[in-house]
Amino acid sequence: MSLVAVVDDDREVREYLEAVLRKAGYDVALAANGLRLVSALQVDRPDLILLDVNMSWIDGFELCRALKKNPEWSKIPVVFVSGRSAPADIEAGMACGAVDFFCKPIDGRALVSRVHQLLQPSS
Repeated sequence: MSLVAVVDDDREVREYLEAVLRKAGYDVALAANGLRLVSALQVDRPDLILLDVNMSWIDGFELCRALKKNPEWSKIPVVFVSGRSAPADIEAGMACGAVDFFCKPIDGRALVSRVHQLLQPSS
């Protein structure tokens, strides 16, 4: 079963995404900020990361750039889930290495569909 890490400083958003993903059959690891994600990555490598942009300690763009520079984690797909929906924000997210960008409020079905697509083994 695939493991999806959800990194968001909003507990309600984390819990919503966890419920949607678990219902779709995914294991879920939750982190309130980038520091907690980095700690978790040392123990349990997720297959995909859902990442907020606005967080304490380090913002999502910086965290995504750092992940993509690390050979151990660079291949993990990152999908942004953010309240920031300006075209410049979406462009910045994609430029730092994300594979997709979902604006809040999140459409759970569309997100699960994209996660499923990203985690399918390529044939």
